[in-house]
Amino acid sequence: MKMVLFKSKIKWIVLLVLILSTGSLVIHLSITKFSSSSLLSYNPQTGGLTPLSIPQNPKKYVNSRLWGAVKPLKPLQPYVNPRSSFPAPKEKNNGYIYAKIFGGFDKIRSSICDLVIISRLLNATLVIPEIQETLRSKGVSSKFKSFSYLYDEEQFIASLKNDIIIVRSLPENLKAARKRNEFPTFKPKSSASPNFYIKDILPKLKKSKVIGLVLADGGCLQSILPPSMSEFQRLRCRVAFLALQFRSEIRVLGRQIIDRLRARGQPFLAFHPGLVRDKLAYHGCAELFQDVHTELIQYRRAQMIKQGILSEELSVDSYIRKENGACPLMPEEVGLLLRAMGYPYNITIYIAGSETFGGQRVLIPLHAMFANVLDRTSICTEQELSDLFGPETPAPPDSFQLPSPKSEEQLKKEWQRAGPRPRPLPPPPDRPIYRHEKEGWYGWIAETDTEPDPSLMDLRRQAHRLLWDALDYMVSVEADAFFPGFNNDGSGWPDFSNLVMGQRLYESAASRTYRPDRKLVAKFFNITRDNMYHPRHNWTVSVRQHLNKSLGEDGLIRQSLLSKPTSFISHPLPECSCRISSPKVQTPVKGNDGRYLYGGEDECPDWIQQGQQVVLLDSMGVDGSKNDDNESEYENDVVPQESDDSDGKSSFNLSMDQDDEWDPND
Repeated sequence: MKMVLFKSKIKWIVLLVLILSTGSLVIHLSITKFSSSSLLSYNPQTGGLTPLSIPQNPKKYVNSRLWGAVKPLKPLQPYVNPRSSFPAPKEKNNGYIYAKIFGGFDKIRSSICDLVIISRLLNATLVIPEIQETLRSKGVSSKFKSFSYLYDEEQFIASLKNDIIIVRSLPENLKAARKRNEFPTFKPKSSASPNFYIKDILPKLKKSKVIGLVLADGGCLQSILPPSMSEFQRLRCRVAFLALQFRSEIRVLGRQIIDRLRARGQPFLAFHPGLVRDKLAYHGCAELFQDVHTELIQYRRAQMIKQGILSEELSVDSYIRKENGACPLMPEEVGLLLRAMGYPYNITIYIAGSETFGGQRVLIPLHAMFANVLDRTSICTEQELSDLFGPETPAPPDSFQLPSPKSEEQLKKEWQRAGPRPRPLPPPPDRPIYRHEKEGWYGWIAETDTEPDPSLMDLRRQAHRLLWDALDYMVSVEADAFFPGFNNDGSGWPDFSNLVMGQRLYESAASRTYRPDRKLVAKFFNITRDNMYHPRHNWTVSVRQHLNKSLGEDGLIRQSLLSKPTSFISHPLPECSCRISSPKVQTPVKGNDGRYLYGGEDECPDWIQQGQQVVLLDSMGVDGSKNDDNESEYENDVVPQESDDSDGKSSFNLSMDQDDEWDPND
């Protein structure tokens, strides 16, 4: 009897479990049906997974505290028209200037701006400059000339026709003489003064009618010119922001990338890590990396010391340098800063820059913190990218050969003779040598002390990097927010992030461009080193306060102090902007040298005032209404973006920030 009752209870229990399981399954299927918009879906355009579908009302989901414009900077408008007499060039002038430009994307862009200024200063005709990274000897497609590989020649000539005369090549009767090196050639420094050209170069130009310039430092004229040459500064802006347009194929693909990033109706943030081998070597940041990458940086640093570029010790403490702000913010640290600001895990982050030293390994922590970390290779197809550089000569055959096998005794001797770190140890005798350890751009490290000369494919890839940087430059300028990993590095060379920040400042000063102080950020991380991923509340508030201040007036003043002495187009204020009159009157801020750091812009002409005044007053909420579309998810933690309680005046301490500038002898 008891056995029958026991079996009956088991049946009822089993039946109850089945009913509950069925109910649970129905509920889960219902939830899945109504929340399917949050599931991953395959996007054939990008060849990857799209985490979110387009919301019905995108504006509702945009947090204005994270993506909105910086209100105190809204009155700034682009204005590069001449303010005084600036007559057009004459057909008969002092002669021709031709130039060769060495270096990457940032040096090329900065050098071309300086070349136009020098041509105007010397009343000379400029020959379209040669970009050495794109010459035919490097395997670049015959479809392009040197300059046209990157920029639109027609646009360049037409945009500057009222400023200088530009020709595509020297007249036929002068080409032969140039091949025989009959014309004087100069290699000016990027800090050369206008007097150098007037006193030393102009007489020789008048005598020979042709001179050549070789530019390798990212420019040929000092960044900060006397106030009497403000029209030349505005000409620099016309070159950088109006005349230097990428060729049509680059512009079309760049626009497609931007459209694809915004296809879900959400804003996106562009991040440039700034991890470039030369700059890491210059500042002694080798110990931030591991193994082979540390050795590569140290080898390049030794080369710089030998060439006289650097006058320091080979081995320095990278962590002390980092605390002084001389080393980059690593992607992991940038991810933690963005999390502290309140950016959600599913925001879109675009990784800009053709080179990220350390490869994908250094980006792993950023990928772990944010779901949508993308770059051009994950947004574009391989065919779309390869179409940019056109038909090229076939790649040389693979000449790699496995090394001849070594005896067990030879392998043991090699292992015993291996020097101290950071040189990587050879593989243990019982492990085979893999192919990737013997070839590639770092394969020489374990075998020899001398870096091999670049192959044809290495040179070709350097040319391709110009195209990738051009695409990333377009995307970074148009991004809803921009975060630099390494700018104002103190090397004296122009850098990618600074150029992006300068163009964003010119085109839309109120766009969200972060300008972090790396020295202060290093102090923040030292405070919370043991609790990095779960920092205390007051640490998060301090980080937000610093980053929010960097968006506005304080950040602009710091940028002017640090970046403008190196490259004018990285901070084209006040010469290339004007200010719309607003309810809050700005008090100009001057530096110790008397130049305006902020607030010295002219008042905009009527045609700009009328077009922008209504939009400006509406967005600033002068009627006291609140324009935020959505509150922050950390509402109580948010620090205001601007100093409203100081009547728009900056709270920036000039003496403090000048002391904070990194000194290589520190």
